Amino acid sequence: MAQTGTNLVAVAEFNVSVVLDAIRRHPTGVARGELAALTGLSGMTVSNVSRRLVEDGLVTETVMPASGRGKPPKILRLIPSGGFAVGVHIDPAVVTYVIVDLAGEVRDHIRTETPVVQDPGRVVGAMARTIEELIVSSGVERSKVLGVGIASPGPINAETGVVLNPPMLPDWHRVTLRDSLSAALRLPVVLEKDSTAAAIAERWFAGHDGARDFIFVYYGTGFATGIAIGGEVLRGVSSNAGDAGHITVDPNGPVCWCGRRGCVGNMAVPRALVERALERQVLSPGDVGRLDDVLDVGAAFGKLADAADAGNPAAIGIHAEAGRALARAVVVTANLLDVQQVVFGGPFWGRLAPVVLSVLPTAVSGDPALVLPHSIRFVESAVPVDVASVGAATLVLDQAFSPRPTTMLLASGK
Repeated sequence: MAQTGTNLVAVAEFNVSVVLDAIRRHPTGVARGELAALTGLSGMTVSNVSRRLVEDGLVTETVMPASGRGKPPKILRLIPSGGFAVGVHIDPAVVTYVIVDLAGEVRDHIRTETPVVQDPGRVVGAMARTIEELIVSSGVERSKVLGVGIASPGPINAETGVVLNPPMLPDWHRVTLRDSLSAALRLPVVLEKDSTAAAIAERWFAGHDGARDFIFVYYGTGFATGIAIGGEVLRGVSSNAGDAGHITVDPNGPVCWCGRRGCVGNMAVPRALVERALERQVLSPGDVGRLDDVLDVGAAFGKLADAADAGNPAAIGIHAEAGRALARAVVVTANLLDVQQVVFGGPFWGRLAPVVLSVLPTAVSGDPALVLPHSIRFVESAVPVDVASVGAATLVLDQAFSPRPTTMLLASGK
């Protein structure tokens, strides 16, 4: 559903976002008259905004050949190279850097190992150099780079731009990443929680029929959720919404580090599955390496997935158990939020997906705790690459262009 604008002068910037968003969602082009109908703006407002977008080099306008009476329509199309954004995803194992254009196309990417933060200044300096290398290697004009988005495991302090103390990044304690990186690059920098960034990317690219109410289940080294309600991604008071890892899915399950039993984030993440595979002799100690090393766990998880793909019943059973645990967590969050769709993604999701999606929908629909009067769609992320890194880049595009009613209300109240 297209966002609609307003003709109040006080919220002109919101109207620019509305028009640009509508153009972006019609890659083959859209006429000015259609834009007025899609956005609810007057023809004059659409013309003024369109002219500005053309002057800014974000949109191209083409007059269609005449066909019959009347003035031929002018077709507006997005210029993908009109602007770019850099996205950085900090995972406990690797840091992924991407640069994307306005259409969301990844122009280039770089991956490095996640550094241990003993000297925050050196870490920021290394990240800044990698971003500069990425811009150069991509061939993008630096002047067209709108900013940098960072997706980090939570908790974060989005207001101050500080990475606080993510459980799986034990050395990353109160790192003032946003302001330090912005000063090093002389570019705007935005910091967001990784699962929230993933949900923003999903909404921006409008996959899966453009659902406005959905949960994004982020499956990486850890487990978290992003939440979109009414077309807006929810962040919470401290921008740490979506930490669903401590939903109890088995009261008799293993003890979590939080002290409770059967937390989904302790039962269904890659390390838990690797431990189970080791106990059941699906994997040998030589396959696993060190369980406290995220790179070793990632490699062992890949071997477990290979075994499941090859038809190993025990490996398939471990993945199926994870799917049923995830299903119980989905029921809790779907009941709470009344969503129509659950989207799955994250760096480890692809290897788990075949088995999980064969058991999870039935487990959810058959759960007596599910009280929703409507069905739920289960889909995989529309973003074809690392969703959190693309989501981080989308943070910049989202702030620059995506229409948000909350912004409109603030502007109109000035």
